[in-house]
Amino acid sequence: MRFQDLLAYKKSFELAMDIFSLSINFPPEEKYSLTDQIRRSSRSVSANIAEATRKRRYEKHFISKLTDSDAENSETQVWLEYSYACNYIDTIKFESLTSKSLEVGKLLNYMMNNPDKFL
Repeated sequence: MRFQDLLAYKKSFELAMDIFSLSINFPPEEKYSLTDQIRRSSRSVSANIAEATRKRRYEKHFISKLTDSDAENSETQVWLEYSYACNYIDTIKFESLTSKSLEVGKLLNYMMNNPDKFL
């Protein structure tokens, strides 16, 4: 199983790239705070999925890495809320990205609840 073939990985990678594209337009004063944080957390989702697949021999380690991925996905949602509250993104973009993040969360939860399908 290649991690790149997992739907959760594909969707989380796409979300991270969407966030990267929009964060280019964040104000320069946010470079080392909000911009950096939202990019890091969104990228960590797919990175942790990749790590989980390498630990799939051990169910508890697999689930643990997916839990880390889910936590990073939740953190990304917080940074999206800040981006919206600070008027760096509009309502349509906020709702679209939040929806994508929720979809990733559902996929991760499915994997955590059904690890035998991925081990």
